[in-house]
Amino acid sequence: MTTDTLSQHVVQDSMNRTQAERMGQYSLWQILGIWVLAALPMGILSWVVFPAVTPDFNSDPLGAGVTRIVLLSVGLIWQFVLCMIIVRKEEGDLRWATIKRRLRLNRPQDPTTGKSRRRLWLWVIPFLIASIVYDLALTPSVDKLWVSIFPFLTEPSSFNFDLVFQSQEILHRLVGAWWFFGLFVVTSVFNTILGEEFLFRGVLLPKMEGVFGRWSWMANGVLFGLYHVHMPWSILQNVISGPFVLAFPSWRYRSTWMAVIVHSAQSVYVLVLILGVVLGLA
Repeated sequence: MTTDTLSQHVVQDSMNRTQAERMGQYSLWQILGIWVLAALPMGILSWVVFPAVTPDFNSDPLGAGVTRIVLLSVGLIWQFVLCMIIVRKEEGDLRWATIKRRLRLNRPQDPTTGKSRRRLWLWVIPFLIASIVYDLALTPSVDKLWVSIFPFLTEPSSFNFDLVFQSQEILHRLVGAWWFFGLFVVTSVFNTILGEEFLFRGVLLPKMEGVFGRWSWMANGVLFGLYHVHMPWSILQNVISGPFVLAFPSWRYRSTWMAVIVHSAQSVYVLVLILGVVLGLA
């Protein structure tokens, strides 16, 4: 087989996958239904279950913080399970090849030719930089503006896990607490990979063009921002960043890994901080 023939087969295969995706596009109600199945459990766990089972924050801030993280982790694990249910229902099996194709767990593809090229991974860099700059320079102002407009969305002190690290007594208790580090590893994996990204960029994004056309990435990012009912003080910042640094690169290069890498940068930063606490370096 010549190089030109092989290239034609690659392009044709990409076109076939694109046509297959377009034939199975979701309706608006299907999109919103999946969104509800992701957002509602997180909201219930955060605003109903957490207040009912949490220790008193003032007397045990560490216990309250850990309880909240565990509950939200349950919600994120549910999102992964939901992804697998949807893939199984649509595709008929859960083989790795099927999951990889359906969730676009492939190398980034050239928007023009449909070919996978290694150099396209370099496009992660500007989106990653944009995400970091946004988080460091703009997010505090955006959050402040958001809660000034809607004061009732201000983060309750019992929800603010950062307060846990302001106590030297708690920091001392966490030295050598590898279970604490493990908890954050599990949460991070299901937050930025197996849960949110698999669901929003893997399951939903490829199936939204039937309703939103070429602006499916924008709609996907906005839905992702609005999904944060479990931490509504962050909705505006996610509505702004979600479309541009997560949904757009995944849509343009037809690869969920683009968003996973950008989204995971925050988790890596947090895990490094937690590791420092466990090692007694904080």
